[in-house]
Amino acid sequence: MSSFPPSLLPFPRFPSSSSFLGVEITSLTIMGVASEYQFHVLAVDDSLIDRKLIERLLKTSSYHVTAVDSGSKALEFLGLNNSDEDEQRNSNPVSVAPDDDQHHQQVAVNLIITDYCMPGMTGYDLLRKIKESSSFKDIPVVIMSSENIPSRINRCLEDGAEEFFLKPVQLSDVNKLRPHLMKGRSKEMQPNVNKRKGMEEIHSPDRTRTRYNELEVV
Repeated sequence: MSSFPPSLLPFPRFPSSSSFLGVEITSLTIMGVASEYQFHVLAVDDSLIDRKLIERLLKTSSYHVTAVDSGSKALEFLGLNNSDEDEQRNSNPVSVAPDDDQHHQQVAVNLIITDYCMPGMTGYDLLRKIKESSSFKDIPVVIMSSENIPSRINRCLEDGAEEFFLKPVQLSDVNKLRPHLMKGRSKEMQPNVNKRKGMEEIHSPDRTRTRYNELEVV
């Protein structure tokens, strides 16, 4: 077990193929350069057995996984823990999956999958915290539960959850995550695309010629 810092930067690794909006995707293009990308999923469950199960399913699908056993540790990992939790954070470092980066590399979280029933902070509470954060509100959140309670399911979906899986989670459930991951990644990349287009417009020959002509007129 090791302490893992808040997530900020992307975690490139090897390509995984999927169909998104009818297009077969094996890699993402960032700033005009093809880049292989491995999605990073934060899994939250107080049950060791269920946590290991979802971790194994996610890794089978070629995702990088960080697993924690409570909502408060998930918030700590993201850097969203409250100031009154600082003392607890220092005394109880976040436990993560054994194969996480030993060099404490900072990585982006692309999706959060959490159990609903947990002591202290429930999965619904964690969902609300994420959606109230200006920095993390666009991260897809998926809820898991062994209890099929329609009112609970509807409340989670209405308040921003992308999916609600009934336990035990199956590989077919995990396969439903990729469209949400691709959509979230697309939103994350959009500012870079807009910035690149802006720079291209500024340095385009037509724009330079127009400004030169304006100077001549003056």
